[in-house]
Amino acid sequence: MTIIDITRSLAGDALVYPGDTPPHFSQRDAGLYLISELRMSSHSGTHIDAPIHYLKTGRTVDELPLSHLIGPCRVLDVSGAGSLIDTADLDGRIDGCKRILLRTGFSQCSAFREDYPSLTLGAARYLISQGSLCVGIDSFSIERFDCDGSVHRELLGSGCFIIELLDLSRVPEGEYTLVALPLKLSGIDGAPARVVLMDEKDGE
Repeated sequence: MTIIDITRSLAGDALVYPGDTPPHFSQRDAGLYLISELRMSSHSGTHIDAPIHYLKTGRTVDELPLSHLIGPCRVLDVSGAGSLIDTADLDGRIDGCKRILLRTGFSQCSAFREDYPSLTLGAARYLISQGSLCVGIDSFSIERFDCDGSVHRELLGSGCFIIELLDLSRVPEGEYTLVALPLKLSGIDGAPARVVLMDEKDGE
């Protein structure tokens, strides 16, 4: 079995959505040990959106059922779709899998772009119709930059959780086991997460 880390490293120069808080880390020598202070947004780096991020009565990140975020998943290469991933880019490729990760090619991007790849509302509704428990993407957001929040609300309202800013640069299309663990932050709308794929086709 091969374990593939698909988490972006968090650092002071990490990619940040406009208006969000850039990560800032400081360290001090406490004599016997070193201690660090972290200041960042709940949506820094690779992170998971909880329903309350867009739904006032939605669950917070510490209330998410981890069963949605751990289990069989399918990585789909949608790099040919352009900036909007529509139903036609997904239709016939889900094969009953409840956890879908979208490889758009954005993992290679080192700066913010307003035309980052994202889902249309129709594509979000298609994933919901297929019983999706979570959907992940390697770009800034599941929804386009000039959005009204409808894609987030549709997915989160159906119980399909969202993982954003994955690093899928080394992951070919195929089937894997997903493990996505957000920090257990009480009452918060999202959290950075360590996300890995396990490739069980490799017998080692």
